[in-house]
Amino acid sequence: MTKPVTIRTFLKMKQNGEKIAVVTAYDYPSARLLEEAGVHALLVGDSLGMVVQGNTTTLPVTLDDIIYHTKLVARGVTRPLIIADLPFMTYQASTEQALMSAGRLMREGGAQAVKLEGGAFLAETVERLVNAGVPVMGHIGLTPQSVHALGGFAVQGRTAAAAKRLVDDAIALEEAGAFAVVLEMVPDEVAEVVSARLTIPTIGIGAGPHCDGQVLVFHDMMGYTTGYIPKHNKRFADLASTIKNAAAAYVREVANGQFPGPEQTIHLKPEERAEWADKWQNK
Repeated sequence: MTKPVTIRTFLKMKQNGEKIAVVTAYDYPSARLLEEAGVHALLVGDSLGMVVQGNTTTLPVTLDDIIYHTKLVARGVTRPLIIADLPFMTYQASTEQALMSAGRLMREGGAQAVKLEGGAFLAETVERLVNAGVPVMGHIGLTPQSVHALGGFAVQGRTAAAAKRLVDDAIALEEAGAFAVVLEMVPDEVAEVVSARLTIPTIGIGAGPHCDGQVLVFHDMMGYTTGYIPKHNKRFADLASTIKNAAAAYVREVANGQFPGPEQTIHLKPEERAEWADKWQNK
């Protein structure tokens, strides 16, 4: 796919039964590599609070943080759709607050769409944003900004009643004008029903194979992070080991004088070397 991906591309891919691949991105070099790999959309997620900043939740991430990282991503790509998260408490207070925050993400950061967490109760906000020209991706199920209210990073929609609420939330977001909905950490059976009921794409993370697309956190899928691995994550590489081994090799070569070697060493030109030796080395 060579043409720029837009929200219309998302809808067309769902209609054609084509799966959508989304990955989080937070900087220029990884964004470029992901574009070259054929990723359809890059999500500048507030997950950066955990995988980049080292926080235990996404809550400390600010709007300025997201704007900064979105700028880096936007500089590196021309084809993927760039979606940026609205951080915690930058859209919940009022629709006016949401409009101002989304406007900054697009105007200053270069985002082409925004993502917000929440269901039917945010339908009015979504509609206002869409009417103002802001493409909106919804996010239901496990909503990390509500981690304390949810009692932790737990699977959502496990009961029939909770599953029905997720379906209702997804429909409300579509009716409000969202162009896609992220389903995070919900049972496959629920995600299958939501995906079938909506005409807009569902993007799953820990929501099974029946979603219209998938999203993963860059650092998790690349094996850049260490420690706990979420059940829904698949490590497609082991960058942590590669980086550690490379750094350890560097330390060894510096210690034993192997680095820098002849290939990394700069010398004077022969004629300058002779003059240098005559003036200084024999003094």
